[in-house]
Amino acid sequence: MRELVSEEQAQELEERILDLLGRYRESLTGDRRHLLDSYRFVEMARKVVGVGSVGAHAWVVLMMGRDGQDPLFLQAKEAEASVLERYVSKSEFGNHGERVVEGQWLMQASSDILLGWLPALGVDRGKRHFYVRQLWDGKRSIEIETLPPEGLAIYGRVCGWTLARAHARSGDRIAIGSYLGKGKTFDRAIAEFSERYADQNELDYGMLTDAAKSGRIEVETDLI
Repeated sequence: MRELVSEEQAQELEERILDLLGRYRESLTGDRRHLLDSYRFVEMARKVVGVGSVGAHAWVVLMMGRDGQDPLFLQAKEAEASVLERYVSKSEFGNHGERVVEGQWLMQASSDILLGWLPALGVDRGKRHFYVRQLWDGKRSIEIETLPPEGLAIYGRVCGWTLARAHARSGDRIAIGSYLGKGKTFDRAIAEFSERYADQNELDYGMLTDAAKSGRIEVETDLI
């Protein structure tokens, strides 16, 4: 963080960060506030986000507890207006970070205990909305390309069950169940859509590579 501002501005920026952490604290329940209060702010740094969040601001915040062996890493990620707002009415939430958090609470069976939100002025003084969660240093995934058919079937059922549970928590589970029915019509429709979607992805990628080879678009490779 200190590399982004002058030495004179560093103290002011740290004071602003402490104020922002106080605002984030107010979005937590009492027991979570008590836990957060046992940590102190140490440092903050930019975080490079994934492809789906290109252009969004993200920060990693280092907090320290009783000693150097008790760190807490938080991630503050910018939340922008929903892509649906242009087609429907505006969100009922004044803070897009709160909208994201409320959505996660609604859909997830078990959410991050330090999930919260805050409005903030960025380093560039721009007004932005953020949601905050713990930064986990480990993720698990399955290499579906190596799964045998029976393993892929199990994996598909688990993913389907998880997604269905989220829809049931956030939507009208009775109406959804009635719409799907007990037959295989919806299953076949989803399978057909998935195949067409995969084919379209391949066509899109082919057009992109052709445009790159012909020089119609400029690309950079070997960036990592």
